[in-house]
Amino acid sequence: MATNRNEYKNKYLKDNYDRVLLCLDKGDKDKIKEYADSCGESVNSFIKRAIKEAIERDNILI
Repeated sequence: MATNRNEYKNKYLKDNYDRVLLCLDKGDKDKIKEYADSCGESVNSFIKRAIKEAIERDNILI
């Protein structure tokens, strides 16, 4: 049963999202998580917000 749930979840993610592999210097992941937690958001949400804000700040349209 759990396999079916995981398969469904993986298919949903594949069909609806693009994924990006992000490599960080050792220790940076913990710093980012700590900051995101202090803002009340997940690491994923924080990174997405930071990218969106940088694009808007630099007036880049995507």
